[in-house]
Amino acid sequence: MHVFAVITRKYGQRFLSAIGLSLIMASPLAAAPSRIDQTERCDVLVVGGGLAGVATAYESLLAGRTVCLTEMTDWLGGQLTSQGTTALDEARMQRQLQFYAAGYKELRQRVLDHYGRQNPGDCWVSAVCFLHADANDILVDMLEQAARDGDGQLKWFPSTVVKEVDVQGAMIGGAIAIQHRPAPGTPPLNTEPLSAFLEDAYRYEDSERLSKQIIRFQPSGHEGPADWYVVEATETGEVIALSGVPYRLGLDPKSYLNPSSPTFTGDAYCTQGFTYTFAMERTESPQPAERPSYYDIYAPYFSFERERENTNYIDFVFTYRRLLAPGKRPEKRIFGVSDIKPGDISMQNWTWGNDYRPGTSVDNLIYSHDQLEATGQLEPGGWLGGLRVDTLRRGEENAFSYYYWLIAGLTDSQLVYGIKDVDLRHRFLTGFDAPMNTAHGLSKHPYIREGRRIVGRPAYGHPEGFMINEIDISRVDYNDEYYQTQLPDSMYLSLRRALAGLETTAAIDADKNAADIPRRTRSTIFPDSVGIAQYAIDFHPCMEQSPPELPGNTERAGVRRAHGQSYPGLIPLRAMIPQNIDNLLVASKSIATSTIAAAAYRVHSFEWSTGIAAGATIDYALDNQLLPYTLVDDLPRPEPGLSELQQRIQSRGNPTAFPDTSIFNLDWEDWRVW
Repeated sequence: MHVFAVITRKYGQRFLSAIGLSLIMASPLAAAPSRIDQTERCDVLVVGGGLAGVATAYESLLAGRTVCLTEMTDWLGGQLTSQGTTALDEARMQRQLQFYAAGYKELRQRVLDHYGRQNPGDCWVSAVCFLHADANDILVDMLEQAARDGDGQLKWFPSTVVKEVDVQGAMIGGAIAIQHRPAPGTPPLNTEPLSAFLEDAYRYEDSERLSKQIIRFQPSGHEGPADWYVVEATETGEVIALSGVPYRLGLDPKSYLNPSSPTFTGDAYCTQGFTYTFAMERTESPQPAERPSYYDIYAPYFSFERERENTNYIDFVFTYRRLLAPGKRPEKRIFGVSDIKPGDISMQNWTWGNDYRPGTSVDNLIYSHDQLEATGQLEPGGWLGGLRVDTLRRGEENAFSYYYWLIAGLTDSQLVYGIKDVDLRHRFLTGFDAPMNTAHGLSKHPYIREGRRIVGRPAYGHPEGFMINEIDISRVDYNDEYYQTQLPDSMYLSLRRALAGLETTAAIDADKNAADIPRRTRSTIFPDSVGIAQYAIDFHPCMEQSPPELPGNTERAGVRRAHGQSYPGLIPLRAMIPQNIDNLLVASKSIATSTIAAAAYRVHSFEWSTGIAAGATIDYALDNQLLPYTLVDDLPRPEPGLSELQQRIQSRGNPTAFPDTSIFNLDWEDWRVW
């Protein structure tokens, strides 16, 4: 058993239809493996060690619970670490007021304590840019401290994937996972990119490359309606697919709730792009750079996207997500940050660069329900991660090619003149001591912006299942001619009435012209809010044709219409409770959101808030011997238990609403994202 005390940095270095709505019946563990190497009991099984999974464990440990935490990679933190995006995406006012969950504030403070400054990378996309291994170490320390403070126990399983879940009626009764390590005489983990071993990691049998440990997770055996809880915190919604709860994938159909969707039918294959990040260092002199053999395939895709801004493009992109700017800084400043000097390290995450954006049924990354059935992954014992391995591989090749283009290429797919600066004074950083902690230099796992998203249970006002939608958070001017002319009259009227706020009754009774109905200037206020979230509705749209790098290919038309500012949003408990399964809570990016809302509900502080909410809800449910759905099933009627839960969350320093959140407060102009 891996106990948390042995986790150190050294250890980490060693090693439906087009709409995508799925309603399936899950099978019990009918294809159990021939052996079980160990059995672990826990109060909470957290599947996925990203920020939401870490926050769930953090809150549960403070409450004295026994937590089993699995993670595909050997680092904690997900998008913050193994996915490479160690540049915190944050809204301006929220950052200025430090209005975050307590643990997230602690994370930011630990960065300051470690480096002596909040932004050691002096990047311009964020106020906090720093190195991945340090982020992992900070999270390790935070969980160790939480276990000590709360007298909880963490059983941490790195390099571990869940293969099967045992669904018994409305409960998950157990799960089987596979932990892998290098086979004797083979290179350490993180030598090869993910595509090379993904499916192997999900097979029970040992291979030439990997030795496997088969682990059965079981409940601790609490009294009450649920004897343990499972939390879905994976990057793509694996437990959702395995357990048979309804979910959506890709674009939702256009409706008055999501009026900016570009399709009336939906599209399960158009999800946001994924990104293999990498790190590069500015050097004193030009460095050799090997042109990838496949470079010409991907070169037609790359672009700096915008006209020259009185500097060379490479500096523009380099400082964008610079992670380390050591020593005394040059006085010259670009984009409000210091100029570059040798030794500076940057992480790359660029839309028309290492973003990879498939959007058709022949190249999409995350398999839809129909594709999972066709490939046998929903058969007992058939789960292999639910991803298209060839698309992972192409994303890796695209990232390697982007680096070469960035320093040595001359073409630009979006800028008319097609010529850019060449600067070979850079080094692509590889090795276990490099920022990504991989021999190949790419992130251990791609940054995933969007996965399977549950459809919540039917609720008042949500007869087909609860969901956070575009109009719940967007600042879009729906009086724009596009919405008046492109939406059917009845849909546009429903849209305006849904946004009328305090004027809703008057708007309906007076039968006003749709364009004359005033709109509220705030987000939807959910009475069951258990956390907060604010970021722009930020799209990295799929491409029209396959493959993404096809010369002349364009983004899917209309997807960016919803792109832009949002109001401070709330995380309702109903968005975390799936249908059919009573002891499963969903955190991270798989909560019940439309694809447009998901474009804002995906950043670092949001993930942490969902994890805190999951941990606190489970603790309250176990204490009171109730099921989470009973806390919200009578809304909008008063729910005393819900109020107690919210008070418990708030008492631990975790906001459940933004300052002065009220139906009467329509002044949120200062709370713009940028």
